Amino acid sequence: MVKKLAAAVVVLAVLAAATFWFLTAPRPLEAAALPAHEADLENGERMFIVGGCANCHAAPKAKGEERLKLGGGLELATDFGTFRVPNISPDEATGIGGWSDIDFVNAMKRGLAPDGSYLYPAFPYISYTRMHVEDMLDLKAYLDTLPAVSQEVAGHDLSFPFNVRRGMGLWNRLNLTHKPVVEVAESDAKLVLGRYLVEGPGHCGECHTPRDAIGGMQRSEWLAGAPNPEGKGKIPNITPSEEGLGAWSEADIAYFFESGFTPDFDSVGGSMVAVQEELAKLQPGDREAIAAYLKAVPPRP
Repeated sequence: MVKKLAAAVVVLAVLAAATFWFLTAPRPLEAAALPAHEADLENGERMFIVGGCANCHAAPKAKGEERLKLGGGLELATDFGTFRVPNISPDEATGIGGWSDIDFVNAMKRGLAPDGSYLYPAFPYISYTRMHVEDMLDLKAYLDTLPAVSQEVAGHDLSFPFNVRRGMGLWNRLNLTHKPVVEVAESDAKLVLGRYLVEGPGHCGECHTPRDAIGGMQRSEWLAGAPNPEGKGKIPNITPSEEGLGAWSEADIAYFFESGFTPDFDSVGGSMVAVQEELAKLQPGDREAIAAYLKAVPPRP
């Protein structure tokens, strides 16, 4: 009886392991899936600005041209452990200079490294997966024009079970979707653009949306504010509710992105300073589209 019970336990363990392995298997895109595309460096720079890539990947407090040196190294302390921002400069040994276009697209759309291992969502691929592949290719081409930085970044320090990368396959099944969060009138080009910039390359929800126990964004509370991932204070509600941007007009929001000044003449502060400085570099139409979208999302208290 004992032997039969032990054998049954072994069989169940093997089945559980096989099921886990199947459910967590990486599903990369193939190179043949990429469209024929001639890179647009101007649009690549636009995606770089919208995404605020320098805010995380450049050296802290870097200014001017130094913000284009994307050697990484910033440490992000979270409840799951410490994540270290990687080098995404075109250095072939320590950055992403050796990555192909499909390597880059798989990282952005599927959260996969070139060797097929899972990336962690401290890198906001959950948002980037909504980007157009052509925009990703333009961004990759633009990154390739930036200075190569030879800087090895240490790995993450995570506790069990979060240090088991394969488990990210299950997490992705729960959280990775290319579908928009908010429905807008598809005939309204301004709103469609604003949604794309906010939900995709801008990845605004990554900070402004609360998360569940395993770190997934709670889409029912989209942009309603969340604890500061850096541990101090709170990231504000940016829905059109009384607690959020309800009293702001679209023009107020767009002007804030351009100038850093609120309607009551206060100025931007905290980690939003770097974000606002990047948004100020965009064309007015992009800022206005983002503002229109933020006024169109469901208000949340």
